[in-house]
Amino acid sequence: MSTTSPKKEIRMNAFALHSPVHHSPGMWRHPRDRSLQYNTLDYWVDLARTLERGLVDSLFMADSVGVNDVYGGSVDTALRHGAQVPKQDPVMSLSAMAYATENLGLAVTSNANHEPPYVFARRMSTLDHLTRGRIGWNVVTGFAQSSVKVLGKDGVASRDERYDIADEYMDVVYKLWEGSWEDAAVVRDPASGVFADPSRVHRVDHQGKYFRLQGIHLTEPSPQRTPMLFQAGSSARGMRFSGRHAEGIYLSGPSKKVLAPVVARTRAEAVEAGRGANDIKFFAMATIITGRTAQEARDKYEDYKRYVTPEAALAMFSGWTGIDFSTYDPDEPIRYMQLDAGTSSALEGFTRLDPDRIWTVKELALHNAIGGRGPVFIGAPHEVADALEEWVDETDIDGFNLSYAVTPEAYEDYADLIVPELQARGRYKTRYAPGTLREKLGGQGRLLPRSHPGAAFRR
Repeated sequence: MSTTSPKKEIRMNAFALHSPVHHSPGMWRHPRDRSLQYNTLDYWVDLARTLERGLVDSLFMADSVGVNDVYGGSVDTALRHGAQVPKQDPVMSLSAMAYATENLGLAVTSNANHEPPYVFARRMSTLDHLTRGRIGWNVVTGFAQSSVKVLGKDGVASRDERYDIADEYMDVVYKLWEGSWEDAAVVRDPASGVFADPSRVHRVDHQGKYFRLQGIHLTEPSPQRTPMLFQAGSSARGMRFSGRHAEGIYLSGPSKKVLAPVVARTRAEAVEAGRGANDIKFFAMATIITGRTAQEARDKYEDYKRYVTPEAALAMFSGWTGIDFSTYDPDEPIRYMQLDAGTSSALEGFTRLDPDRIWTVKELALHNAIGGRGPVFIGAPHEVADALEEWVDETDIDGFNLSYAVTPEAYEDYADLIVPELQARGRYKTRYAPGTLREKLGGQGRLLPRSHPGAAFRR
């Protein structure tokens, strides 16, 4: 009898931004692309329905209040090419997408260094109610100077301090979500006229280094209480934060060699925090370009390349790293050790963690011009499925965060061509699991498990 353990079911998120451009600058000019409709509800509702047809686990909405203004010392290049500016608040479209779907999870980014935790906690509880428990939160700390300037702050805190702030922020929202209202607090008794039992609703009194708060949580407990928690940090401090808090992690890197050690170390951090190594789901950013045949897929890729805007890609990469690549020669090699200690992990994935490859500025621009910092899988459905399986099996990730070249074509192709191939191999679900987003992603229930630090705040 074989003792081979069953292979993982491959999970999928879709990756989007409320902007004409996310990770493929210039593609809004493609005749089949609908990115210019980013400011309409019809676009987002149609996209949500397509993703649910493809049994995608959730739509991950990136966000920040910063702009890509490092390249050339101004926002001009980003504005000229629509490179993640303008950028709308993604929260506004979530209710419409939830109303149009039954199972699709909806994860939104919010910066723990920017918005007061009390206001944010209420918004997320409201969304968790309205979506019947399908909300996730991507916790970020941010490093862009443009973000702090518009918020009236003097400067960006160090990486470690940003995570210290985020750790305290998490304690505050856990107190609100988990500890303010007991399960039995909500009575809703028409006969007695009692809606809630005041003795079971508790005031949060938090007096910390970064936050002060006194008051009850303003909404009754939502289906998940604490939304499904995602994170994207891959620095040593980020991995420690993720090991403690994250239930899902978004990764990006150009090769399996880059991702595997991050996954292994973060799982070890989870164990160190008293959790299980597999309590975290990992999603690597990737882009799929496929067709009914390998030639059709290759033809699509060659067609897409005609719309690539390398300068806009460099403007975006400058914003991610804090390095003005307009000052570099296109053929200049980029070595991590030549750069200052504040360089973000966005560049680290291409340099220090991939020592066999020396990237030039031009190569960085072309690599990031379609799909961003992850791999681009090009081929017939069976070729793409082979690549997806290899990445999952060799890096211990759980699935992918699907970026796109042309939208919604990329997600329609995924639903129509890749999903049937993965299902035939037994690597992809044939229906959604019931319950909340946490349950659909394999959680032990609708609430944070007892091993999670946030559950300690529950009464």
